Amino acid sequence: MTTIDPRPAPVRAVRVPRPRAGSPDPRDAELDRLRKENAALLAQERTRADELDVATRMLAARAQTMTSVIDAVTEQSIIGTDRDGVIRVWNPGAEKMLGLPRSEVVRQRSIVDFHLAEELDAQAETCGSAPGLAALVHAAHAHGSDVRDWTYVAADGQQRTVSVAVTPRTDDRGVHAGWNFVGTDMTEARATERMKDQFVSLISHELRTPLTSILGYLELVLEDEQPLTDEQRKYLTTVERNADRLLRLVGDLLFTAQVDAGRFSLEPHDVDLAGVVRAAEETARVAAATAGVRLVVDLPASGLVVPGDAVRLGQACDNLVSNAVKFTPAGGTVTLSLRSAWAAADGTVSAEGRPGASPVAQLAVTDTGMGIPTGEQGKLFTRFFRSSTAQRAAVPGVGLGLAITKAITTAHGGTLDLVSAEGAGTTFTLTLPLAAA
Repeated sequence: MTTIDPRPAPVRAVRVPRPRAGSPDPRDAELDRLRKENAALLAQERTRADELDVATRMLAARAQTMTSVIDAVTEQSIIGTDRDGVIRVWNPGAEKMLGLPRSEVVRQRSIVDFHLAEELDAQAETCGSAPGLAALVHAAHAHGSDVRDWTYVAADGQQRTVSVAVTPRTDDRGVHAGWNFVGTDMTEARATERMKDQFVSLISHELRTPLTSILGYLELVLEDEQPLTDEQRKYLTTVERNADRLLRLVGDLLFTAQVDAGRFSLEPHDVDLAGVVRAAEETARVAAATAGVRLVVDLPASGLVVPGDAVRLGQACDNLVSNAVKFTPAGGTVTLSLRSAWAAADGTVSAEGRPGASPVAQLAVTDTGMGIPTGEQGKLFTRFFRSSTAQRAAVPGVGLGLAITKAITTAHGGTLDLVSAEGAGTTFTLTLPLAAA
């Protein structure tokens, strides 16, 4: 049997050698080192705390600035979502447009709740994406941004046509975090456009029918075997000329309505531009002679053939030439020149061919007329716009010719450029791709 001694085992004392008199104590050195390290760590901690405090205040100030800017926008809706479409940002403009306060939307509703489901479904079929949010952001995801009209549905069921700019949103690390939707209410503007187009189309049709009848009967009267006095023939010729002018105006109105509605079509064939230019010169010859304006035609020895609609190209050329004659005072000159050239991928055109350039035809119509103010040149191709020089000189017109010419040129894959200075004349240059050899 083993006996356990209940007494604790004796503890042996360990002697720590004391430094000899006059020698440095190593414990003091170690304590000093630790004190220094502790002081350095405390200083580093204070520095990091200060830096963190500054960064926090900067982030808070930045967030406050962004919030104040977004909240200051009251006429546009600004909606931010996460990657799943759940709304995280809802500005006063969104509250006003869609009729819900921020507290009832943020983190509770999805952006697709305010869109027409059938519109999103149709977009999904068009772009081949999933319905819902994927269809809404498909183009922005592919191209970095997207702007188009959508139908927003407000809390009371009212529908609004809204031009929505969609862009992706990233976090501080550059990781995709969601989407931004900036909407501008275009309901009234689009309704006005539709009413204007309907009005133009209606009036054009209502005018064309009686004008065609008037011109038909005028032609019968003028060709009748019964003799007319010179005075009667003069009167009827004046009526016919003005009826023709009205008919052209009606045609222009119908054409612009077709362009705006996307119903403008071409009947393409190979067209010799030289023949188009000669026909335009012949058409403008009487008006130019009456106005005392000299017409000069400069054509290449061989024709330049382009793919296009001969009637529409003739209309575009006629518009440029008639405009040049109208804006050139007596004694001036209008020059029609046709040349072949080369167009590079960046859009620059030169007389010499370069690698990668495509052959084009350039028709330039130059006048020595009153010119166009620099500040107005950007608006010149806008429907119904007339320059201040035209208004001061009381030049007749309604401002449709150049808008039509621009639309025809664009439909043919070409460009229409102008160089002008007030009082120094104008040059319009129509550039079209040549037909393949």
